[in-house]
Amino acid sequence: MAETVVKVDLAKYKFVDLPAEDAIRLLEAITEKLGRESNDIRETIRYIRNFEEFYEYMQKKFKDYIAPPHRPSDYIKDLVVVDKVKLYKREGERRVVIVFDRRVSLNVIKEALEDIGYSYRVVKEF
Repeated sequence: MAETVVKVDLAKYKFVDLPAEDAIRLLEAITEKLGRESNDIRETIRYIRNFEEFYEYMQKKFKDYIAPPHRPSDYIKDLVVVDKVKLYKREGERRVVIVFDRRVSLNVIKEALEDIGYSYRVVKEF
């Protein structure tokens, strides 16, 4: 069983760092847990599936994170799941940091990680 860290910052955003393929599996598991698909999850999966193109875009624009498009009404209706995403490479491995919106339940993330075969440690950063 693989292990990862779920970081929770002062503003209650949750950060999860995974290999690209596992990040897609995590987002699909969260979609299943929530019982609905959101536009930001769809866009984030598209970013990860087209990793090289978006990674190069981020490099050219000197961006650390890329945010999927959100409509103001999505925030009001509590439909936002992914706040932003970071694509990076470490030792040739494609990796993704997903930053979940502060209103996404930590329990949903934990359960989804367990569903895809990960154990986790929760670290609160202040």
